[in-house]
Amino acid sequence: MPTIRVQTEDFDAGAETARLRAGDPKVGAVASFVGVCRDVNEGDAVTTMTLEHYPGMTEKALAKIVDEAMARWRVVDVTVIHRVGELRPADQIVLVAVAGAHRGEAFAACEFIMDYLKTRAPFWKKEQTPQGARWVDARAGDDEAAARWGADEKNAA
Repeated sequence: MPTIRVQTEDFDAGAETARLRAGDPKVGAVASFVGVCRDVNEGDAVTTMTLEHYPGMTEKALAKIVDEAMARWRVVDVTVIHRVGELRPADQIVLVAVAGAHRGEAFAACEFIMDYLKTRAPFWKKEQTPQGARWVDARAGDDEAAARWGADEKNAA
């Protein structure tokens, strides 16, 4: 059963990965991604980033993305943890971890979840810079990364 959490608290990626495997002999590979807050964006220093979301709606969107990945690849389990609230440079933002029988499926599902999370999950980012606060726009590169998975919109997460 997948684990999906949206929280303000930090997470321990090692402990979450260990929990995901938990001695399951079906697991032959775990692929993971940890996103971290940077201190610069678009050439400007970033002192803080605030992530906002709609509780309930966000978790449903993440569950739909995970369900899509689990339908595409034979994976054993998935963990997605996304932080919200105020974050500082070097703080962890997101963990996507996928356990599978084989590395190829685990890697593909992990990358797919992250690509879809960046483009289809309802999060809004506001950065604080020396010039003031600004909302972060979606990036064309994120849309291109998600588009390569070839899902049509009616089936997309």
